[in-house]
Formats: sequence, C-alpha cells, structure tokens
Amino acid sequence: MAFSQFFQRIPPVTRNILIINVIMFVATLINDNFMYSLFAMFYPASPLFRWWQPITHMFMHGGFWHILFNMYTLVMFGMVVEQVLGTKKFLILYFVTGLGAVALHTGVEWLQVQHLMATSDPAAQIEYTNLLRTPMVGASGAIYGVLVAFAMLYPQARMTLIFPPVTLDAKWMVIIFIGIELLTGITGTQLGIAHFAHLGGALFGFLLVLYWRKRGELWRR
Repeated sequence: MAFSQFFQRIPPVTRNILIINVIMFVATLINDNFMYSLFAMFYPASPLFRWWQPITHMFMHGGFWHILFNMYTLVMFGMVVEQVLGTKKFLILYFVTGLGAVALHTGVEWLQVQHLMATSDPAAQIEYTNLLRTPMVGASGAIYGVLVAFAMLYPQARMTLIFPPVTLDAKWMVIIFIGIELLTGITGTQLGIAHFAHLGGALFGFLLVLYWRKRGELWRR
C-alpha cells in the first residue's frame, strides 16, 4: 500500500519514463539480441543504425544495476525537477538532454573515425569495425541533464553519496561528477562507459535551464 501511494505521487512524466524503461528492460531480458540490434544507439555509419535509435537508446539498459541506478536517480531528482518546471518543460528537458548526449557521443566517435581512417595500421580497421558494432544504451545522458537542472534550481541542497559517504552541496557534487566524467573520458581509464554522452546530457541540461532562466520561464506556470 505504501509503495502504491508513493508511486502515484510521482509526477506523470517521471512515472511514465520509469514504466517505459522497466518494460524495455524486461523485453531485453527476454530477447537481448533483438532489442539491442533495433533499439540501442549505433554509430550512424553502422549497418545496424536506425533513425529511431537516438530516442529509443534512452530506454535501454545494459544490466540490472545500470537500470536500478538510473531509475533511482530519475525518481529522486526527477520528481523535484518536474514539480518545479512543470510537465511540459520537464519532458522537453529530458529529451533535449538525451539527444544532446547522443550528439556529443557521436561527435567524439566521428573524431575517432577520422583518426582511424588516417592511419594505415591494420589494427585501426579492427578498431573501426568494433566501433560500428558497439552500441550505446542507457538513460544516463538524460539523467545527468536532470541532475544539472536540480543543482541549478537548488545549488545549496545537500546531497550524500552512498559510497563513499560524502555530503556536499548539490552544485559541488554535480561539478565533481562532471569533472570525473571528463577526466575518465579523455584518459579512457573506464572503458565501456559512454562518458561523453554523460557530459553531453549535462551540457545541454545546463544550457537549457540557463536559457529558461534568462527568459524568466524557469519556474512552473
């Protein structure tokens, strides 16, 4: 009963995004090859790329902990941000930041492709083939956009990590997250994570909220 009441209190966009993600995750558990080949985000030059993937990849996840962390973060911060911005603006925020994540991630991949094409090393062709076959999945880019929006709305709000148990103002916590993503993305120390997608979501979230603030349209009407 308590869970049902809490679930009903989740604002509509946040709640529906959560539901769609769970449905897509269950479908992926049933037939992962089908789901990944159609709905994950592939580099546009890949034969596996489809025009809808920049949208659908936001509802795909690579495992239980991946979706659990993203959906927990969505609910905790999306509830607040949606209540402040309103349903329409929050929906715009979510998809703009998700698409921004795709844009930056794909842009970095394009730079990698240019580098690989400029070398005659046989290993470069293998790396290029792997790039075409490697999909990106997850709501993380849009989630970073939501986190940035929360930090801009409530910069002094206290946030505590589970591990390590550190408590900081929201603005500093998000700045540290972004700094770590930038460092690991540039150095390539954490492979298999789309760091520049996270940065793209954060960047577009910052720009969109800044735009609304400058126009005096930030708070819900």
